[in-house]
Formats: sequence, C-alpha cells, structure tokens
Amino acid sequence: MSDVFESDIDALSNEDLAALEDQDSLEQQDLGDYVFPSPLFKLKLEYSSEGLYATAPEDMTLVAGDGVIIPTRYGKDLAFVLGISNTPIGIRPSDILEIERKATEDDLERLKGLRKKEDAAFKIFQEKVELHHLEMKLIATHYLLEEQKVLFFFSSENRVDFRELVKDLVSVFKMRIELRQIGVRDESRITGGLGVCGRPYCCHAVSDRLRPVSIRMAKDQNLSLNSMKISGQCGRLLCCLSYEHEWYTESRKMLPNEGVRIFYDGTNFRVTEVNPITSMIKMSGEDGRLLEVPSSRFTRQEGKWRIVN
Repeated sequence: MSDVFESDIDALSNEDLAALEDQDSLEQQDLGDYVFPSPLFKLKLEYSSEGLYATAPEDMTLVAGDGVIIPTRYGKDLAFVLGISNTPIGIRPSDILEIERKATEDDLERLKGLRKKEDAAFKIFQEKVELHHLEMKLIATHYLLEEQKVLFFFSSENRVDFRELVKDLVSVFKMRIELRQIGVRDESRITGGLGVCGRPYCCHAVSDRLRPVSIRMAKDQNLSLNSMKISGQCGRLLCCLSYEHEWYTESRKMLPNEGVRIFYDGTNFRVTEVNPITSMIKMSGEDGRLLEVPSSRFTRQEGKWRIVN
C-alpha cells in the first residue's frame, strides 16, 4: 500500500474527510450465539442489484439462476437465486425472508413484458417532472410482478414535495405509485459502472450489505488520505475499505506497530512502515541505516518485539 503523504493529509480538513463517511449505514448487531438457518439462499433483485437472504420450504429444490417469488419491502416480487450462503454478512435475523414459491414460465414471460413497460414509464416520469418543475433525477423504474404497483427511484440534492406529481402519475398509470428518494450509494448500486480499479462497483457486483465505511479504515490500511484516491464515483469512501478492513486488522495483530523501537545489530531501530500484504517491515536506525525485514523474523518476547536470525 502507498504511504500516507503529508501533502495529501493537508489537502483535506477533518470536515472534508468526514463528509466522505457514511452517516446512516446499517449498524452492526451483536448476534451472540444466534445460528442462521440452513440452507440459507442468497437472492438478488435485478432492478436494484439488492442482495437478500431467504429460506425455502423443505420440499423446494433451488439452484443458482432460479427465479422465486418473495415478499419485499415494496410488495411481492421476483428475485433470482445466486446460491447458498454459508457465512451471511451484514444482516440481522429479521432480514431473512421466506421464499413463497418458484417462478413459473408465465412469471418469467410477464417479467419481460413489464420491462418494456418500465422503459415507457421512465420517459413519462421524466416528462411529468419537467412539467412540474421539480429537481429530481430518475434512476430506475420498476413494476412489481405480483402487485399492481410501480416504483420510481430518484435522487435529489434536496427534499422534494412530489404530492402533485404522484397525483398526476396515478391518473396516467391507474395503479399505486410509490416514489423513493435514494442516496448516492444506492444510485451507484442500481446503475453500476467501473471503479478506479477497473472492476465493476463492489456495491453492484460484489455485495450491497457492508459495514459503515470510515476514515479509520483508510488509515489502518496505510492509504493516502486523499479524497480522489479513497472515494468512489459516488463520492463516498470506497466499499472495498470495509470488507478488506477485517483482514488488515487481524494481520496487524501479529506485527509490530509503526514507531516501535527495537534494538538490533548493536543499534536502536524504529519501525517506520508495516506492510501486511508483502509481510515486510521497514526500520530506520540511529546510525542512518534503513532496513527492510520480513515479518517472519519478528517475535514478541515478554511484551517486547525482537528480531531473530
């Protein structure tokens, strides 16, 4: 990992860095001795790239790619099976759903028809927003498979009074209308794209249930505190900082911290850099020597770090 350069730190104030952090992310919950049911299936809602966890009736056989009908926060809808989850991450027991039935061929055909209607609804919504002079950016439109309801997901920098817009939309679609204002992370998860690493967004392709991402995670990973380097296209801290943080935390427990002083080869040395990935540790000696030593040569004896040959 790259060093933390002073110029990078000075470029941003504490307030600027705090603005990159998640303010309202899912809090972690101590599950104690709770054991998740087995088998536990990981599902995905295609329209939002949202990952869900669900159980299935004992007599139901499911494989990756199967469509299933589940109760969602918006109503009954179709999701696709990704596979069995042995170690669910970032969920509470109350988040687990129950699959009602497998999707039929008629369900899948109806889904194709609804996707065409969503394209038309997208354009109508944009026209109505312009007519009402509202500052709203439409992200996605979705018809529920088993309910007469259409969802519109939008983003906006401010709160929007869309009551008149809803009345207008109801008169057009003749069904229940639900508008949902979403944040920047949700927008990235739905739209997708390529991150600075050249791979698809983590929130879109890897996982959408992550711990809140903090500046502390970037510091623990020896990353440059430069907003351009540690934030994604959504303007928030990179998702990968979260799911990689545990590995860095556990690895560092077996290594000395920066600043630790060690007497070696007749000279006092100070640890200047610890790299958990390469397992190499850099030290600066009082005699001017700079050494890079494999972590395997470090041992902790009676509370002090030593180097063995």
